[in-house]
Amino acid sequence: MKYSIIIPVYNRPDEADELLGSLCRQTLSGFEVVVVEDGSSVPCKDVVDRYSSRLDVKYLEQENGGPGPARNYGVAHAKGDYVIILDSDCVLPEGYLAAIDAELGKNPCDAFGGPDAANESFTSIQKAINYSMTSFFTTGGIRGGKKKMDKFFPRSFNMGIRRAVYDELGGFSKMRFGEDIDFSYRIVEAGYTSRLFPEAWVWHKRRTDFDKFFKQVFNSGIARINLEKRHPGTMKLVHMLPMVFTVGVLGLIVCALLLRFLIPDEGWFMIPLIPIMLFILLIFCDSTIRTRSLVIGYYAVIASFLQLMGYGFGFLKAWWLRCVLGKDEFTAFEKNFYD
Repeated sequence: MKYSIIIPVYNRPDEADELLGSLCRQTLSGFEVVVVEDGSSVPCKDVVDRYSSRLDVKYLEQENGGPGPARNYGVAHAKGDYVIILDSDCVLPEGYLAAIDAELGKNPCDAFGGPDAANESFTSIQKAINYSMTSFFTTGGIRGGKKKMDKFFPRSFNMGIRRAVYDELGGFSKMRFGEDIDFSYRIVEAGYTSRLFPEAWVWHKRRTDFDKFFKQVFNSGIARINLEKRHPGTMKLVHMLPMVFTVGVLGLIVCALLLRFLIPDEGWFMIPLIPIMLFILLIFCDSTIRTRSLVIGYYAVIASFLQLMGYGFGFLKAWWLRCVLGKDEFTAFEKNFYD
């Protein structure tokens, strides 16, 4: 068997249903699916059972251990020459596996990944979050799915790797956040080839509300410090920009409040707020034009601030605990769990 698809699930039976349904519609056949229930209180076994007649699907359970160990558990029970890791909040277009097969046929590699996109059926908030995660003005375009001149590091929402390489490197670590980037770094550092497959894209729902989105990006900020500790020199300027944005916004607001207090009868307090208002206008206009929706444009402003400042706060907390106080990776964040 050539392909094994590994799907860790945590309290998301509805999402698992959509993903398995999209796997039934693939134009390429002859693959297996391994679903790993990661200690869920709302299991998806009934959902998986409904697809047993249409897919070569296997359902496994383990105590909650996080996404990395869940994926490793699934791979240990897989038979494919390549393992494809998908997040449960993804939905696949019909030609997804065919695109992967075509790319590997033309130019084989050890690891690969594809971009993500928003589906028309997604809510306005999901589309706004997708904008904030892919826009040049919020991420520098590093998650927009375009080819880059430097090495490509696949993410676990859409990631494939040759089984022999997976076994050689020991799979994912026990990191709670950033475990996929850690694995990608180890793949490249070990000298294996990794490529972007532009046509092997997925619809990625990401988070369904702003509260969950903030927690996600906050954890991503934490992960960046942990990744730099594990892989010195991997932190780039673009990774620090959300922290700079966060400190800058807070500083401008403090300046505005001080001016309001010191010069109450004048409008000077508005001056420090001009850069913030210009950024809001830029995001609103760009997202509205790109999505053709004023509603999504409004939500995109909220999503962009949540993304940048959530990541920035997580980054600053991790920097303080790990770099200043010298705590290790797990004692610093032992109360944070996969969700």
